[in-house]
Amino acid sequence: MTDYQTGFGNHFATEAVPGALPIGRNSPQKPPFGLYAEQLSGTAFTAPRHENRRSWLYRLRPSAAHPAFTRYTGAKRFAPGLSKDPLAPNRLRWGPTEIEDADWLDSLTTMIVAGDGPATQAGVAMHLYAASKDMIDRAFVSGDGELLILPEMGALTLLTELGRIDVKPGQVALIPRGVRFRVTLPDGKARGYVAENHGQPFRLPDLGPIGSNGLANPRDFETPAAWFEDREGKFELVQKFLGSLWTTELGRSPLDVVAWHGNYAPWRYDLARFNTIGSISFDHPDPSIFTVLTSPSDVPGTANADFVIFPPRWMVAEDTFRPPWFHRNVMSEAMGLIHGAYDAKADGFVPGALSLHNQMSGHGPDVASWKGASEAELKPHKIDGTMAFMIESRWVFRATDFALQTGTLDEDYDQVWTGFPKAQLPDRT
Repeated sequence: MTDYQTGFGNHFATEAVPGALPIGRNSPQKPPFGLYAEQLSGTAFTAPRHENRRSWLYRLRPSAAHPAFTRYTGAKRFAPGLSKDPLAPNRLRWGPTEIEDADWLDSLTTMIVAGDGPATQAGVAMHLYAASKDMIDRAFVSGDGELLILPEMGALTLLTELGRIDVKPGQVALIPRGVRFRVTLPDGKARGYVAENHGQPFRLPDLGPIGSNGLANPRDFETPAAWFEDREGKFELVQKFLGSLWTTELGRSPLDVVAWHGNYAPWRYDLARFNTIGSISFDHPDPSIFTVLTSPSDVPGTANADFVIFPPRWMVAEDTFRPPWFHRNVMSEAMGLIHGAYDAKADGFVPGALSLHNQMSGHGPDVASWKGASEAELKPHKIDGTMAFMIESRWVFRATDFALQTGTLDEDYDQVWTGFPKAQLPDRT
């Protein structure tokens, strides 16, 4: 059973072997048991204290001990080039992907990318996975961004340098940039989404007038206690760096951190614990009220990436069209569905699907959803049995060639907005 420590951004201290964690100093001349002290920094050394993220790791061998990297030839659809065709402002939607005869890494498929990416440390990418094999003798690390993993079908076990995380649909997990890990599938197969954040690390949004509690509360985030593998033999490490994949042979498992302390670490979060805030008078609030995490940009109040959810919640607003309204937005929106149905789409948007509404592309409820909401009896109603999410960015999402050519692309998506009756104005003669 995995042990967890609770809190978001806390300074944790944990050891898998008693006495392995140095006391009173970070880098003693001789760390306990001959371990190697190594700092993992997620921000610049000089970042303000309240934003500084780093952890001290005490491991069996230094992570620097490995041969040169060479190009990795697997994961053909992970981190490919973007389409070179002019980008149309069309709404796009893809159906769920089929489970592959591949492990988590080789099943990763890059669908859309926003911003300039890792070279400028801005933007976010959306990947899908659909796997049926465990990663056994290899691990993966992204040097390009932190990975927000959202299972849609099947549980995952994330074996990381800093501990073990079990995550299932309805939960999310985050692997920080630079943390090595491998993935096993307790249920034999798994499918879901990965948002790779190239910008500022995700943090909890400020609550403003909401006050000191609500939305995602820090105590509900769980970071694993120290855990390690002492394994010798053939072991591959695949690294994503500047959008390309590279591989090296280690001769050992890199998951060999016996003890660590700091605030730069993986975590998991149960989306059912999100404390939803909404209107109790009239009008549908902006979707920003459902923000779980935010990655700020250099424009105040305009995110590099927001992680937003649409969970079970009560709808009670009076004289109000309760689903999300029709809108065009300066932010670009990528949406997925974990389970259930989304209240603004009556048809076609199913668990495992992905949709894209880029900036200033008009979107909103389909005809059936609009008609149902316009004619509904406005009594208290609970939207239940659902969990949709959105990755929103100030940057435009571009699709990969694979995404634009795959058979899961819904060629008729625009049709969901046809058939709206024209409004009837009074006679002006």
